[in-house]
Amino acid sequence: MSTTHSERLRGLLEPLVSAKGLDLEEIELSRAGRRRVLRIVVDSDDGVDLDACAELSRTISTTLDDTDAMGEDEYQLEVTSPGADRPLTEHRHYVRAVGRLAKIQPHEGDEFVARVLAVDEEGLDLEVPGVKGRKPTARRVEFASIAKARVELEFNRKDKKEEEA
Repeated sequence: MSTTHSERLRGLLEPLVSAKGLDLEEIELSRAGRRRVLRIVVDSDDGVDLDACAELSRTISTTLDDTDAMGEDEYQLEVTSPGADRPLTEHRHYVRAVGRLAKIQPHEGDEFVARVLAVDEEGLDLEVPGVKGRKPTARRVEFASIAKARVELEFNRKDKKEEEA
């Protein structure tokens, strides 16, 4: 998708997504055989459920049909939330990861896994789990020092509601 086309779609879709209280994370246009697939990825601080995706999909579909933004060719529209493997790239992604484990790859040094405790404008406060019965340690990481970061899946993670009870 050309930058101009991507910018045009973003300009058209971002107000629709924002009106639903969601963030437009990504727009991807690809080919699947003869047809094109337009994938819209949305998220919010509270996550996105299937009903919200379906409602937004109807709104976007109507808007795209009423404009020439997609041209005359057939396309398939997919509105989805980001997967668990999406990289943390924006400040809001880190804020949403508070309380979760994240794999951090610094520009210098070894990759490590830590729990995100707090996020501010400059970086993250982390708790690095102890090894072999040792206590966890606190660590501060500045955003500028992070090459890559991604939330780690936890199958036995306690829900925030359980912790508060």
